[in-house]
Amino acid sequence: MNTVSHRSTSWLLPGYAVMVGGSASLYLLIRSFGERLIAPDAPTAAALDAVPGATHGSSNPLPAVLMALLAIILASRAVGALFGLFRQPRVIGEVVAGILLGPSVVGHFFPAVTAALFPSSVLPLVGIIAQIGVMLFMFVVGLELNTELLRKKTHATMAISHASILLPFLLGSGLALLLYPILSTRAVSFTAFSLFMGISMSVTAFPVLARILTDRKLQHSPLGTVALTCAAFDDVTAWCLLALVVGVIQAQIHGALLTTALTLLYIGAMFGLVRPLLRQYVERFEASQGSAQGVMAVMGVALLISSLATEKIGIHSLFGAFLLGAIVPHDSALARTLTGRLEDFVVVMLLPAFFALTGLRTQIGLISGHLWLLCGLIVLVACAGKFGGTALAGRLTGMSWRDSSALGILMNTRGLMELIVLNIGLDLKVISPTLFAMLVIMAVVTTFATTPILDLLTRRGASSEPALSQATG
Repeated sequence: MNTVSHRSTSWLLPGYAVMVGGSASLYLLIRSFGERLIAPDAPTAAALDAVPGATHGSSNPLPAVLMALLAIILASRAVGALFGLFRQPRVIGEVVAGILLGPSVVGHFFPAVTAALFPSSVLPLVGIIAQIGVMLFMFVVGLELNTELLRKKTHATMAISHASILLPFLLGSGLALLLYPILSTRAVSFTAFSLFMGISMSVTAFPVLARILTDRKLQHSPLGTVALTCAAFDDVTAWCLLALVVGVIQAQIHGALLTTALTLLYIGAMFGLVRPLLRQYVERFEASQGSAQGVMAVMGVALLISSLATEKIGIHSLFGAFLLGAIVPHDSALARTLTGRLEDFVVVMLLPAFFALTGLRTQIGLISGHLWLLCGLIVLVACAGKFGGTALAGRLTGMSWRDSSALGILMNTRGLMELIVLNIGLDLKVISPTLFAMLVIMAVVTTFATTPILDLLTRRGASSEPALSQATG
C-alpha cells in the first residue's frame, strides 16, 4: 500500500515544477504577442462613469440614501428568497436583484424610477457604504478561513488547487489577445489587461462554495474536504496575485518594485508580529471572558489600521481586511464572537449596497450583436479553465472521474469574490463597462450552474471515498 502510494505521488513535485514553470513561460509568450496589439482610443471619463437615468439630488442626501438602501435591501431579500426556493445560493439572487435595479432592467424600462431611487448625489455615498460592507465581509471571510486546512495540505491537494488557478489564468491571458483590440483602450497596457483577465478567470468563491457544501451536508465528506482545502488555497493565492497585480497597475514602472517590497514587508509583519500578539490577546480573552464590546473596539481599530496600510501601499484595503481575519484563530471564542456580531449585519444591511452598485455599473445594453458571441466565449473559457484544470488534476492524483468532475464544478463557483475583483478592475479602468458587464454575466452563470450540475453528479452515486482518500492521504 505504501509503495503504491509512493509511486503514485512521486511524480507530483517535478510535475508541479513543470506546471508552474511552463505556465510562466506560456504567459510570457502570450504577453510578447499581446504587446504588439493596438487598442482603440479611450472614451471620455464622463462616458465611462455615466449611469443612465441618474439625476442630481437635493442638498441633503440623507433621505435619498435611506430610500436607496430601503429599495436595495427589500429587492435583495425578495429575489434572494426566490432563488433559495430553487436551491440556489441566496447571494446569486441578491446579485440578480442588483442588476434588476440598474440600467439593464429598471433603468431601461422605467428610467424615472432609477433617477428617483439613485440620483447622482447618492451614488458616491452608496459606493462608500458598499466598500465598507465588502471590507467587513472580507474580514469575516478571513475569520472563517480554516488555516488548519492549509497546514494539513498534501502535495496532491496543492497541485489540484494551483492547477485550478494556472490553467484558467493562462486561458484568460490568451483570451486577452482577442479581447484587447476590441474591448480595451490604448490607455491600458496589454500587460495590465491580460493579467487582470487571468485573475478574473481564476477566482473561486470560497464562502459560497462552503455554504453549498454545508446545505448538502458534504462539508465533512472526502469530496467536501478536498473542495474546501483547494478553495482555501485558491482564495489565498488569488488574493496575493490580485494584490501584486493591483500594485503593479497603480504604481509607475519604477515604483512597482517598491510596492512589491512593501507588500512583502506588510505580510511579514502581519505573520511575524501581529499574529503572535493576536494569539496572546485571544488567550487573555478566553481566560477572562472579556466583553464583546471591548473585542469589537480592539479588532475594529486593528481592522482599520490594516486596511489603511494596504490602501497606502497600493494593494487595496480589502487585502488588509482579509489578511487580518485570516491570522485570527478561526476556532477561537474571539473569532466566533466577531463573526456572530458582524456577519448578519454585514450580509443583510451592507453587502446588498455592493450588489446594487455592481448592478448600476452593469449595462447589459452595451452588449449587442457579435459581442454576445464574445460573452459566450468568455463563459466557455472560464468554465473550461476552472473545471478542466481542477478535474484533470484531480484525476491525475487518483480521484475518480465523477469525484474530480464534482470538484471541478465546485471550484467553478465564483459568486461574490468574482464581483469584488471585477469592481476593482472597473475602478482602476483596466476593464471597460462592456467587458465588466460580460464578466458579471460570466460570474452569475458559473455560480448558478454549480448547484444543478452538482446535484446531477451526486445523485448518480456515492463519492468514491477510497480514491479520494488515496488522493489526499
